[in-house]
Amino acid sequence: MAAALLQIDLVFSRPQTTLAVTRGAARLMVDLGYAPLLEVGLPNGRRADVMALGPRGDLVICEVKSGVEDYRVDRKWGEYGPFCDAFYFAVAPEFPHDILPEAPGLIVADGFGGAVLRDAPAAPLAPARRKALTVAFARLGAMRTLRDQAAG
Repeated sequence: MAAALLQIDLVFSRPQTTLAVTRGAARLMVDLGYAPLLEVGLPNGRRADVMALGPRGDLVICEVKSGVEDYRVDRKWGEYGPFCDAFYFAVAPEFPHDILPEAPGLIVADGFGGAVLRDAPAAPLAPARRKALTVAFARLGAMRTLRDQAAG
């Protein structure tokens, strides 16, 4: 009976996997010198799971996929490219990499960190779009800081 209970404890639900991969991808971004924000709304109405601003002003988006079903039913990720210099999928270690397209970068992450398995191709933003996105990113971060201070 104890073994059966242990087995149940080791099975992660999709929300737990999403949280762990998101946390690991954000921690990896910090390790790489980026400043990440989670759940960032984009001008096209989409929402980036992780968006990070680099030390040279480059913007990276990481789309978290919690499992194969999540990847197969959600094809919105193709609409994120115009709003970043580099796009990555971030997946759990057990995610089958071979079903993902080769063009985006690939991050494997868990709740403690992550690793870049495949670099994303560079797709530099136009200067006007970069400025608008950077200002929006900074304002969002500042407003969240204010909100968090008021809450706690």
